[in-house]
Amino acid sequence: MDRPHWAPENIDVERPSVARMYDYYLGGSHNFAVDRAAAQAMITAVPEAPLMAQANRAFLRRAVQFLVDSGVRQFLDIGSGIPTVGNVHEIAQQLAPESRVAYVDLDPVAVAHSREILAGNDRTTILHEDLRNPERILHDPGVRALLDFDQPIAVMVVAVLHFVPDSDDPAGILATLRDAVAPGSYLVLSQASDDGRSEEERHEADEIYQRTDSPLSIRSRAALTNLFAGFQLVDPGVVWVPQWRPETPEAADDAERAVFMGGVGRLGD
Repeated sequence: MDRPHWAPENIDVERPSVARMYDYYLGGSHNFAVDRAAAQAMITAVPEAPLMAQANRAFLRRAVQFLVDSGVRQFLDIGSGIPTVGNVHEIAQQLAPESRVAYVDLDPVAVAHSREILAGNDRTTILHEDLRNPERILHDPGVRALLDFDQPIAVMVVAVLHFVPDSDDPAGILATLRDAVAPGSYLVLSQASDDGRSEEERHEADEIYQRTDSPLSIRSRAALTNLFAGFQLVDPGVVWVPQWRPETPEAADDAERAVFMGGVGRLGD
């Protein structure tokens, strides 16, 4: 395929990207035909796929609003993805203009477009790095220049952990991040869960994502809860994301269709 003018030269435009598939689910325009084909295959196997992305983005919005209301003014968003409408900095800075947001992503397309969108916003930065290298993230000069690690930071790991297999020690990664932030900091997690899914649905979704740059590692509610070790879960705990502090009771109807579970934890003083 022809390379769009906005696509960096070092990316593979012939292989689906999970970040660009997610952008497609959200109605974004930063995706290729190969991403749309993979996303459509996923929708055929799991018709709720667009709902999953949209429900997860709504969870992120409510979590950021909660964090700002709780006094948080610093955010470290790891696995931030393509910068579509409703990013952390848009939500936080609308409520508290002094909020600072450091974005981190592995996908070069996501990073390139983040740099474009964030140009001129001196309270944000974008780092091209992998969640599986937490020490590099924590010691990056740009991140350190923007965020004060002696003050509370909200660490956002939203819709990314299902791309980190158990063999990469997600619990250890989160422990490294936890140990680096000040008391009063928060951890926001969400990821796809197979609770309530049939074996056929699990197999079809796994086969589709095996063809992308990031195969899936689905986890149960219990496994996701265990990843909050060292944090005190904020009510209502780890739930289907539409059930996490919904704006209306109706918004949580059929919550399991969203497939994502998530929660917010606070690091004690």
